[in-house]
Amino acid sequence: MFSHGGFVQLTVRRICEWVRTDQRRYALSFFAMGNTHSNHLGIPPAKGPNAVGCTDFMMDHTAKGSFFRLYYPCQETERAEKPDWIPCREYFNGLADFIKINRTLGERIFSYLFGSFKIPAYLDAPFKSNGKCPVVIFSHGLGAFRTLYSAICAELASHGFIVASVEHRDQSASATYYFREKTESEKANEKVLKKSASAQNNLVKEWMYYRPLQHGESEFPLRNKQVKQRADECILALEKLTEINSGIPVQNVLQTQFDWTTLQNSMDLCRIAVMGHSFGGATAIEVLCKEVKFKCGIALDSWMLPLDDEIFPQVKQPIFFINSEKFQWAGNINRMRKMDSAITQRKMITIRGTVHQSFPDFTFLAGNWIGKLMKLKGEIDPEIAIDLSNKASLAFLQRHLGLEKNFNQWDPLIDGQDDNLIPGTNVIVLQSAI
Repeated sequence: MFSHGGFVQLTVRRICEWVRTDQRRYALSFFAMGNTHSNHLGIPPAKGPNAVGCTDFMMDHTAKGSFFRLYYPCQETERAEKPDWIPCREYFNGLADFIKINRTLGERIFSYLFGSFKIPAYLDAPFKSNGKCPVVIFSHGLGAFRTLYSAICAELASHGFIVASVEHRDQSASATYYFREKTESEKANEKVLKKSASAQNNLVKEWMYYRPLQHGESEFPLRNKQVKQRADECILALEKLTEINSGIPVQNVLQTQFDWTTLQNSMDLCRIAVMGHSFGGATAIEVLCKEVKFKCGIALDSWMLPLDDEIFPQVKQPIFFINSEKFQWAGNINRMRKMDSAITQRKMITIRGTVHQSFPDFTFLAGNWIGKLMKLKGEIDPEIAIDLSNKASLAFLQRHLGLEKNFNQWDPLIDGQDDNLIPGTNVIVLQSAI
């Protein structure tokens, strides 16, 4: 998720120094807002014709199971609430670990800056049936987790997609969790305390945090192993959705209020795509290589290092690379260009004025000052940037999933036809290197 990690770590440490005392709370408030004339901060609401619901799914309870946040078109309801953007404090701890700062200070920083924000979707709202929905599996970037791309996922759902945002268990997420069964001694202690026994009570939540590179460790072997696991987790998420769609009873360990039986026969499993950001972009490409049920892929500012060169010619499905202006470099673009095909469509555009963090939700939640200092914002208005990315994505999905929608009105964006877009890349690449 984060690029230029050393700079971000240094920046956050400087901010930590500012909040060590309560007297500097006003200063932090100024930084959080960017300036006193800053626009209201928040994740933008989806623009499609459908209200959006979301819920969490975990099956089975172990680290080998599937865990994702589902976004879907929902019925409008007054009772539904919007969930917290950061689900709980352990995710703050994970973010602090990822950027290598003290957990207590990190939790205070992240909680103060981002703790009040909500996902632009209604938690456990009833599913709205209106024909069969195409499916998108979304893969997060390095150091992220399932909730951090809600502006993208909710937008797709508002246009009639069912979107599963996977939380990866390969130790590339800042934090995630699973459950283990209680030991006999733990069960015995509960009997002494006379606690009631149930399937849920027999499980203990286990947290899994980001695994940094060890001193002297080569990055490729680790990331290559992770990208393969990530792809398997995306494919597993699709398998679970297929079971739900076919009416097979599912046991959601998280025991949400959502009625999963309402999703029976709701999905168009002939129209499936994969999408991801950064490490998730590489994951999307790995998924396309492993599973032909995915008809196309969208790679947002993809980080290509984790992939084996051998898989590039094996990917037969169309791919759309949507890049930021400030993150890409010649070597990374070269690897994207190795996927060029005379038979299968490969498209690439670059959004002017964007940075690597123009795709996750952080870009909407930091004021101008801190956003640009931490490289969470580029020069372009973040809502304009994400709107271009989302519209181009919808047009690409319609083209290659065969949808009967009006997304083709944005077809010119696929070719970079907009003042804020660059067809292809802004990076100078020697032809001999491709």
